[in-house]
Amino acid sequence: MNTGDISWILCSSSLVMLMTPAVGLFYGGMVRKKNLLSTIMLSFTALVVITVQWVLFGYSLAFGPDVGHLIGDLSWFGLRGVGVAPNTDYAATIPHLGYMLFQMKFAIITPALITGAFVERVRFSTYVLFILLWATLIYDPMAHWVWGMGGWLRNLGALDFAGGTVIHITSGVAALCAALLLPQRRGFGKRPEDPNSITLTLLGAILLWFGWFGFNGGSAYAADGLAIQAIVNTNAAAAAAAITWMLLSGFNHRASVMGVATGAVVGLVAITPACGYVEVVPAMIIGTVGAVVSYYCIQFRHKLKVDDSLDVWACHGMSGTWGALATGLFATTTINPAGANGLFYGNPGLLWIQFVSVVVAWVWAFGMTALICKGLNAFSRMTVSAHEELVGLDLSQHGEEAAGSI
Repeated sequence: MNTGDISWILCSSSLVMLMTPAVGLFYGGMVRKKNLLSTIMLSFTALVVITVQWVLFGYSLAFGPDVGHLIGDLSWFGLRGVGVAPNTDYAATIPHLGYMLFQMKFAIITPALITGAFVERVRFSTYVLFILLWATLIYDPMAHWVWGMGGWLRNLGALDFAGGTVIHITSGVAALCAALLLPQRRGFGKRPEDPNSITLTLLGAILLWFGWFGFNGGSAYAADGLAIQAIVNTNAAAAAAAITWMLLSGFNHRASVMGVATGAVVGLVAITPACGYVEVVPAMIIGTVGAVVSYYCIQFRHKLKVDDSLDVWACHGMSGTWGALATGLFATTTINPAGANGLFYGNPGLLWIQFVSVVVAWVWAFGMTALICKGLNAFSRMTVSAHEELVGLDLSQHGEEAAGSI
């Protein structure tokens, strides 16, 4: 084992943990004040619920010994056999527990991202069941397919350095599915939906950007040059995307603070699958195009009048889709010999593999999310009543309200 690598994975795990409450702040600033606490609580709840799920059986399903290239078995239930010795299949220089810990933070943040699609209208008790089912039935199998030893997409050669397919496409597509299936907020499209605190959203974006260095850099599982490359690519892509969004919003209105914050996050999403496989200039191209894609997908969503409250589909699903495909264009073994060359480096086959992985993620996330939503609605309504929505979810779901906002 390597003490430097252990230190880095501990720091990275802590950085990624910070990102989940940062999502709550990012989303919380965008909603009406009467729903501020409830929105932050959705992210915090993901932190506590998925931690327990991951320790008991989620990690074993995602990374345990392979069953039919589809799922891990339950031999690591309760982390049995997951100790301080390394598991050389995944990370040879850190304890197996360290690898589990880092992956836990990925599992936690993914359902938290979905919450932006149904804030201001989801019942809290049903939401807890939703994320538990979603993590178990959608995230864990997808993580095994792409990252688990024996997973069929991993065997196919799909590349996803830090979660573009596993995390951002699945959460973004799930958000779209939920937005289509659940009732819209009362008065959607007929009343102003001004954010209660742009300052809070900007703070959340800054914390996300900071935490993303652990998100992407930690996925090297070593304190080495690849981790540095991933972090440099991450920063460059986020900056390029923020500037692009600034220009796009400036052409149409003014350089919106909310827009620039959103653009930075979109750039972070887009570079995530590619950050450990591409050079810096391609990383900036990926961030730039990701901003354009997401910006116009938001306009498209508005025209269709789909109530994806905080545009999770456009910002995570579509930017993640672009990033996964862009990996098939720009990946090069000069950056990561363990990866593969993409189309622009003489290997068109990788682009096809990336396309297959994107289609699989879309179909799996949408189909299974639809089953979960319909199943929960059959037994326990997912959305609040008209009166509860009017009062606000802070009071109706938690009996508390924000005394003020930043």
